[in-house]
Amino acid sequence: MRPVDGIAILPLFLTAVSAASILFKGGTVVAFNKQTQGLRVIRGGSVLVKDDRITGVYDSAPSKLPSGTEVVDITGKIITPGFIDTHRHGWQTAFKTLASNTTLIEFFGRYSSFVAPFFWTPSDVYDSQLAGLYEALNAGVTSSLDHATSTWSKDASAAGLQACIDSGARVFYGFSFANLTGLVTVDDLHPIFRDLAKKKDLKNSPTTLGISYDAWGPNPNVAEIDKLMALAKETNVSVITTHSLGGPWGFDNSPEDVHALNYLNISIPIVFSHASFMTPESAELLRQTNQYISITPESEMHYGQAHPSSFGLQDQASLGIDTHITFSTDILTQARIWLQQARYEAYLDVLEQDKLPGSNPMSVEQAFLLATRNGALALRRPDLGIIAEGAKADLLVWDGTSPALLGWVDPVAAVILHASIGDIEAVLVDGKWVKKGGKLVAKGWPEARKRFLKSAERLQAIWRGMPLPPPPPTQNGREVVHPVRADVLRGPGDGYGNIYI
Repeated sequence: MRPVDGIAILPLFLTAVSAASILFKGGTVVAFNKQTQGLRVIRGGSVLVKDDRITGVYDSAPSKLPSGTEVVDITGKIITPGFIDTHRHGWQTAFKTLASNTTLIEFFGRYSSFVAPFFWTPSDVYDSQLAGLYEALNAGVTSSLDHATSTWSKDASAAGLQACIDSGARVFYGFSFANLTGLVTVDDLHPIFRDLAKKKDLKNSPTTLGISYDAWGPNPNVAEIDKLMALAKETNVSVITTHSLGGPWGFDNSPEDVHALNYLNISIPIVFSHASFMTPESAELLRQTNQYISITPESEMHYGQAHPSSFGLQDQASLGIDTHITFSTDILTQARIWLQQARYEAYLDVLEQDKLPGSNPMSVEQAFLLATRNGALALRRPDLGIIAEGAKADLLVWDGTSPALLGWVDPVAAVILHASIGDIEAVLVDGKWVKKGGKLVAKGWPEARKRFLKSAERLQAIWRGMPLPPPPPTQNGREVVHPVRADVLRGPGDGYGNIYI
């Protein structure tokens, strides 16, 4: 047993035992074409996994297999790489459905790390983080970059990381360094981070440590940043990430801000989440230094960050979720929403010139790459997000005979435009089964579900009792106004209704 907040947690949260090698035989393989940097579809193909790697991609079943290979018949099914989410806040799962009509301003003052530490215990963080990761794994998200804002104490930080390790997911745990008044300072967090970096469990886990930091600019604390970057180098972090909004929102944290401090062109990947108001100068810096943004389509529509510059920066873009408590937790939905939003924007540009579009401006293959390969490139992990020899064995098997997919011909279109997460039959992470036969097979899932529901019930009762704060008259020097409200009813009333919590 190991203690989290004084509660002994049995080490049950492990993935199911897998054979040393697995052959997926006879399905349609959405493989990677290294020459074109695009996709290659193999019908009646096979994929061989040994330990944590893909060791063979075949046009037909290989004649020789390692001894003890588990053979999985995927005839009529589709096998793809797992999805990669480059921005989420995993610990917040317990807030699910409480914030369906919230604004970003309200979110900061109600559901963020500015409020939660006064009510959440470390075991709440553990249970909520773990439940959120199981939800993501069930939805085919095999890798995620977690902007972990639950680092307000030593125990809460350790609980969040332990949940990542126990889940079996591939998590880039972006430990948040933030000054939280009355709780913790950035300097306080350095020794906590160093201790976590020495954690033995990390060595045998697909989870790695990264850093999240949201004070690059304007007006940065240069000494604080220099010390933090020295820590990043000392501990060999896997990634650095930051919220970058800009425009009326502020929170610039732009590539220009990071570049001005001489930290943009480094070997560590830096992911700029949202990147809603990127300037042409920032876009060029990203291309020069090969750093990426994370577009979170549903979040940017829900909260009003918008994404006016993102369409033109997709060559340096990946996809993320953000606050899965308010909308979908799966990258499939984000890819579909973004594909149609991008098409809409390009079409509208033509229509506003009083002309008609003669071609489709974005393909399903491009959306698929954003959801898989581009996430890997953002993390500088070319061994992720693809089916190719030598790549990590993070795989999804889709039920090609489900009602949604019955009759499919193009496997990429089937996944991006027609499938739902309910069509994901199996999930592997690092060569280990996480989902099989349409069900999660993690040994600790039933107990994790029970613990989470108990924790969520307590926390949700507290938040339901909190009155909603009125919006401030100004924020970040901008006037706060009410947008035009939708009206869906004939006659009196508009149908806005309530939240049912």
